[in-house]
Amino acid sequence: MKVLLIKEVPNLGVPGDVVEVKDGYARNYLLPKKFAVFPTPHNIERFRKLREQYEMELADRRTRAQALAEKLRGAELIFGRKVHDGDKLYAAVRPHDVAKQIEEKFGVKVEPSKIVMDPIELLGEYDVQVKLYEDISATLKVKVEPID
Repeated sequence: MKVLLIKEVPNLGVPGDVVEVKDGYARNYLLPKKFAVFPTPHNIERFRKLREQYEMELADRRTRAQALAEKLRGAELIFGRKVHDGDKLYAAVRPHDVAKQIEEKFGVKVEPSKIVMDPIELLGEYDVQVKLYEDISATLKVKVEPID
């Protein structure tokens, strides 16, 4: 069955795409959840405009992600943690800590799931990658220092 997507569906298409799917998938999922409609000439014209808006939004997302990547590249975030046994941390530095500090320092909210790192449990400097959008990412330094 052919359907016209009106919302982005992962691994299927974007708004405005006419795609061929199995009848049951269309009837039981796409149509009831308002992800798709039947591809009549009226609907195709109506959602052509929606697709143009969607493409402009994607270009805007890409531009914002590139600007944020430029800000983050080479940035250094410093965390103070209590330590024991010389250099082991009582509280590890985790992705949500990095996300919070990015928001405080740069004023941009980054989801912790976009930060690629293992929990940091020792003092030192670490490189952390932040995936911002599709193929755009930035690497920043995370420095963990002892506090009393």
